[in-house]
Amino acid sequence: MSYNPSHLVSDQTYQSMVEFRRTIHKHPELKYEEKQTAAFVKNHLQNLGWKFESEIAETGIVALIDSGLPGKTLLVRADMDALPIFEENEVEYKSTIPGTMHACGHDAHTSILMALAADLKTSIQSHIPQGRVLLVFQPAEEGGSGADRMIEAGILEKYKVDACLGLHVWNHIDIGKIGVVNGTMMASVDEFKITVQGQSGHGAMPQYTVDPIVVGSHIVTALQTIVSRNTDPLDSTVVTVGSFHSGNAFNVIPETAELVGTVRTFSKHMYEVIPDKVQSLVKGVAEAFGAKVKIDYKRVDKPTINDAKMADLVRYSAKQVLGDKCLTEENTRTMGGEDFSAFLMKVPGCYFFVGSRNEEKGFIHSHHSSFFDFDEEAMKNGLSVMKRAIWNYLV
Repeated sequence: MSYNPSHLVSDQTYQSMVEFRRTIHKHPELKYEEKQTAAFVKNHLQNLGWKFESEIAETGIVALIDSGLPGKTLLVRADMDALPIFEENEVEYKSTIPGTMHACGHDAHTSILMALAADLKTSIQSHIPQGRVLLVFQPAEEGGSGADRMIEAGILEKYKVDACLGLHVWNHIDIGKIGVVNGTMMASVDEFKITVQGQSGHGAMPQYTVDPIVVGSHIVTALQTIVSRNTDPLDSTVVTVGSFHSGNAFNVIPETAELVGTVRTFSKHMYEVIPDKVQSLVKGVAEAFGAKVKIDYKRVDKPTINDAKMADLVRYSAKQVLGDKCLTEENTRTMGGEDFSAFLMKVPGCYFFVGSRNEEKGFIHSHHSSFFDFDEEAMKNGLSVMKRAIWNYLV
């Protein structure tokens, strides 16, 4: 079965994506609050005549597109949520919601998937040679574990998903480039809160106290030995204490101290063992000083680990539509997290970056910046690669 050139993105489709994106960008919504965005997507799917299931994990939507011919089922996902950031860009499509902004590109991802739904409607057979495509509009990627909740709702089993694909516009890669790697691409994300219980007293008489600030300081230092002395130097791990609060007077040793931070791991092995390493070390340090400690350890995202065959599929597809020089691995691996990892833990798949940086146009700001914006041509490239990858997987 030969590839149909209609997989390339028309000017009309591109303009539709831009309109979708700017509409969504003006009306950003935080995790699990994406009601207006979901209504926008549902109205689009209804106008196309696609059947869909909604209110999965509160605001999630799935639409199954069936070629009518037997074959595999490929899940393609877009995230919909925004961030609690005040936008400082002065553009026509600036956020109208103070303190909330699409500062990561999820508005682009949703728009690409909406455009894909429209292109599939024009002629299923010219886009899906056989099998099925499951379009997933997911809530709460930003710290809300939306992917996990959609999986818990049973979408993988219900729709018999065989593999998955996801993309992310990426301002660390130039426009026209596609970033894809085998294996781990993004780190896991864990959060911890450590409460040190000491014994308060006068700052001039420390011998009658157990100083939680001293204990906490030793914990901060000791946590770094997990990275320097308890992990393989070739297996990236990060432990960061981002907040340390204790006391409110210059001459008083306080009763408690609170440390809050994050742990990032790159391999399945470290992801599995790191919580025990953190807890045993922290408890040991506290015990040595005669303090008590409470540890709240929360798992947010798993490592994002690409299947080698699916990564090869994306590379092959990208070169077919964007040329032999479009691929890069530079600035592609990152210790940032991504909850698409939950899908990748269940079925083989690939998550890839679509270059959206354009210095000439001023699109240089990093994700989660109040000045974040991207070259919208990236959406055209992302849709082209995704459509070709769908064809190549299902053919």
